[in-house]
Amino acid sequence: MMSSSAGRFLITLVLLFAPSAVCAQSVPAFEVDAAWPKPLPDRWIGGQLGGVCVDAQDNVYLVNRGDITEEEKETSKSAPPIMKFDPAGNLVASWGERNVVPGSIHGCVVDRAGNLYVGGNNDGIVQKYGPDGALLLQIGKRGRFDSADGTAKSAGLNASPEQFFNPAGVAVDPGNGDLYVADGYGNRRIAVFDHDGKFLRQWGRQATPAEAEVGAPAVFSEVVHCVAFSNAGLIYVCDRQGDRVQVFDKGGAFVRNIWIRTGTDKLPDPRGTAWWVAFSPDPEQKLMYVMNGRNEQVHVLDHASGKILGSFGRPGHQIGNFTHGHTLAVDSKGNIFVAETNWGRRVQKFKPVGQ
Repeated sequence: MMSSSAGRFLITLVLLFAPSAVCAQSVPAFEVDAAWPKPLPDRWIGGQLGGVCVDAQDNVYLVNRGDITEEEKETSKSAPPIMKFDPAGNLVASWGERNVVPGSIHGCVVDRAGNLYVGGNNDGIVQKYGPDGALLLQIGKRGRFDSADGTAKSAGLNASPEQFFNPAGVAVDPGNGDLYVADGYGNRRIAVFDHDGKFLRQWGRQATPAEAEVGAPAVFSEVVHCVAFSNAGLIYVCDRQGDRVQVFDKGGAFVRNIWIRTGTDKLPDPRGTAWWVAFSPDPEQKLMYVMNGRNEQVHVLDHASGKILGSFGRPGHQIGNFTHGHTLAVDSKGNIFVAETNWGRRVQKFKPVGQ
């Protein structure tokens, strides 16, 4: 029988040695809230969860690829592509059709007006949905790619003003609504569009192994896996196999590298460490969180220095473990939500200890 703290399992945050100024940073410990989310409707079951994001009211959105097994189909029904949960974990809305949403739906972000944006790492489009689930904007044609022959079988051109090649994520400028697209799995760029979908600019290209080793700016080893805005108006981009987060200004000028060198000795790292980025909810965003899918850990970094202060998680299938930990999001209370793809296929909520 479970205790009064039912469903809560303490995750130990392992502190690493760091300079005294960094050690002075307050580092939270986390515990799993295993009662979140609440059960899905009867017979619904999720597939790979390609993304998780949080809106201004702390509602949590999951994007679900729906790739359930043949055995699961005998007893279950694939849950919709997009699901919305309230802070308590109750499912409050869902929408999307498999032949409309991006193929292999990937990543999500919610703007200040409550609009949701998604990409797909088996498609050439980015979509915007309203709070009621209505499709408001689509950039690109579904099933077409920014490649020499328009298919996913040829090399990416890294150039189209209207088409993508397996985009991984979107960030929205809170000031003017410009869209920054991590494009992504086939291309190697950040592509920028205005709120109406008009192309504005881009930066990035394929890195050489030598450029990866030295951390050359605005080149990407393989997958451009995430893009996020900081409160300071800077753009954070996951150079996944480059084992780093690259920071740029809005115009694409390089600012700095934040290294996540917990992977292979040489770069590019075949699996990579820098999978997704989020920040603590304080105005200064003193902490930065990185999902490291190679090591199946969430790293807690001092945002200013980029030093890893601690980590939680490990490979595995039990509560608090990760199996292909893929994306993460943080709400206004500092809770961290981690979505898993591959065979993990779940979302877990980690609460700061003491809340």
